Amino acid sequence: MASPLKCDLCDNSATVHLTQIVNNKVHKVDLCEECAQAKGVTDPSGFSLADLLVKASLAPEGTTTGRGLRCESCGFTQADFKKHGRFGCPHCYDTFTELLQPMLENMHKGPVHVGKVPHRALDRKTIQERLSRLELDLRKAVEAERYEEAARYRDEINEVRQAVS
Repeated sequence: MASPLKCDLCDNSATVHLTQIVNNKVHKVDLCEECAQAKGVTDPSGFSLADLLVKASLAPEGTTTGRGLRCESCGFTQADFKKHGRFGCPHCYDTFTELLQPMLENMHKGPVHVGKVPHRALDRKTIQERLSRLELDLRKAVEAERYEEAARYRDEINEVRQAVS
């Protein structure tokens, strides 16, 4: 029988096992229940594996910790970022780029957020385009004195507007 894994921060038996891949290298952290709770692993909103690796002196090779960096605009430091979970000003992103780049690349498909458009917004845009097209067709039908066709466009415009509201 294999011996139980020991916590990387103390000598207790590890029950929490974390794995992170950085630059195609696997980094594993094994923690006991107490250390996991103390480091915020059980609270996903307050947990950062990169912070844990740095604090535990288990930082992956080739990663920089950004120690000593300070934003020239607001004076924010890396410690402030870790404490508050956000930056002090827009210039902090430039100051801490070296620290952020690897984190963002590991968390997302890349360092640039492309976002998503909510379906409701797309639906609204489609409805507005349809109404604009129908109103244009209605004007053309009235100008050409095709009143039956204009009446159909008018009715369709009213149907679309009722469906939206």
